[in-house]
Amino acid sequence: MCGITGWVAFERDPRTQRSAVEAMTETMACRGPDAAGTWYGRHVALGHRRLAVIDPAGGAQPMVADEDGHVAAAVSYSGEVYDFDRLRRELHSAGHRFRTRSDTEVVLRAYLEWGAGFARRLSGMFAFALWDARREELLLVRDRLGVKPLYYYPTADGVLFGSEPKAILAHPEARARLDASGLRELMTWAGTPGHAIFKGMFQVRPGHIVRVSRERTGETAYWELEARPHTEDLHATIDRVRGLLRTAVASQTVADVPLCSLLSGGLDSSSVAVFAADAMRARGEPALNCFSVGFTGPAPAAGPGPIDDAGYATKLASQIGAAHETITLDARLLSDPATRAAVLRARDLPQGLADMDTSLYLLFKAVRQRSTVALSGEGADELFGGYPWFHDEATTRAQTFPWMYTGGVSVPQGPSFLDPSLPERLALDEYRAACYAEAVAAVPSLPGEPEPERRMRRVGHLFLTRFLPMLLERKDRMSMAVGLEVRVPFCDHSLVEYLFNVPWPMKAFDGREKSLLRAAMAADLPEFILARRKAPYPMITDPDYDRMLKGRLSEIMEDRGAPVRALMDTKSAQQAFAAVRQASPEGLRFLRVGFESLIRINDWMRDYRVELGE
Repeated sequence: MCGITGWVAFERDPRTQRSAVEAMTETMACRGPDAAGTWYGRHVALGHRRLAVIDPAGGAQPMVADEDGHVAAAVSYSGEVYDFDRLRRELHSAGHRFRTRSDTEVVLRAYLEWGAGFARRLSGMFAFALWDARREELLLVRDRLGVKPLYYYPTADGVLFGSEPKAILAHPEARARLDASGLRELMTWAGTPGHAIFKGMFQVRPGHIVRVSRERTGETAYWELEARPHTEDLHATIDRVRGLLRTAVASQTVADVPLCSLLSGGLDSSSVAVFAADAMRARGEPALNCFSVGFTGPAPAAGPGPIDDAGYATKLASQIGAAHETITLDARLLSDPATRAAVLRARDLPQGLADMDTSLYLLFKAVRQRSTVALSGEGADELFGGYPWFHDEATTRAQTFPWMYTGGVSVPQGPSFLDPSLPERLALDEYRAACYAEAVAAVPSLPGEPEPERRMRRVGHLFLTRFLPMLLERKDRMSMAVGLEVRVPFCDHSLVEYLFNVPWPMKAFDGREKSLLRAAMAADLPEFILARRKAPYPMITDPDYDRMLKGRLSEIMEDRGAPVRALMDTKSAQQAFAAVRQASPEGLRFLRVGFESLIRINDWMRDYRVELGE
């Protein structure tokens, strides 16, 4: 896994502004701590920071391919193509000769052999920029599910691009501006594909290719979910799911560096861990290492205590012949100003899930000291219906995104410290409705499909295309900030395509969440894992953390120069802060996400020098 960036300027020569390209590349150092490289051609500069996972000695980038003694194409690539050995053999049979063992060279040669259609042949997680020197055209390509990020910023004569917004913003022509559209997206959790919050910046949408030439910039899809009849019975479906998942996990355990698995002891992570342990054992490799997160410190005086995953994870690891370690965190670590600043810097945006982002970052930081690659269970809830929203009929019938539905009660328009006129001025209800209508219009269906099945297909599609990408981006940013590659076998496109068309009654055939996955793993996992109900990602319950939040809020309220004041109403903010001062520990945890948002927005506007306005 790596960090990429670059610049195309059809009316200029980027070689005359190497310092700008070097600055852009340097921002990606955390994503690629092992090596750095730049390549310049006519009208183009490619930057790369490498995290060496496959062929550490031979996969240097950017990588160039020649034809008849001239540069034909160059690529700056981030990701993993899991079936690159098969593609290499196919390309070798077609006459291509390889200088390295890396999947990067396979991607480059695949383009030269098959043209833009090559993306459909790639199985993996990836985001890359490929310059076709023959046509003077740039291709920005992103994987099917959006596991790896890729941003771009059109300019007067070309485009800037990068794995993260910070790479683009390091160029003098890019500005960190926030307009009404960006504010709407920040405040609604709509997950609009392609929206990058910053004005003038975009994301390459999952499963799409952005092509930039002198004449135009355009985006086309090379992959989309399709509705197909499901013809297998329940028994055959269970067998197929097990086989697809087992194959996906095995293919993603291949690495030339240490690999581990994140293990909470829940169904999803346990399924990945057991198949990973089997695959590594079959190849004669050392035992799989597994990691989970836990918290220490005093419990709250009232309310629920911390979720304890360690017992489940330790017991499961022992049974599958894996090693297990719990990474223990406390309020001091989560409150550390330098750590909180690093998390904001990793995200580039004030979006997030309060202390869960910080704890995820610290978990990955500890794991990175022991491993370079980690497997994770992201995607299972979206594929198998693990969230409570799937099982509530009112939610599935609601004409809004399921994660926004509150049983008929209006959804809060933003944290209560904001100017109460903002939702109306920004037309948030209308924006949310328009985003939902656009998302629903993209859902495929079968002719004559019964309404209940069509409804559940719609819910599944919304989670896969709107909700999951937000979680994947969070995991990518927190892991790559410390140079850790996280792979997600449940996002294997063959598994996703198959499960998208499995009828809902099969997915929930026995009334439990993720019934189908439990059945598929019945022969591989012990009963204490199969019977465990879904548990959320753990949050810290130590009152010391909430006292830190109160202190930070007090600082912002007393700072007349705080940037977030441009979005605040003084009276509303004073009332909100009074509620914080009087809140019980349990009540404060309920308010925590909203007030973390205030702190992050303030720090983001300050650190990124965000300009407000149209």
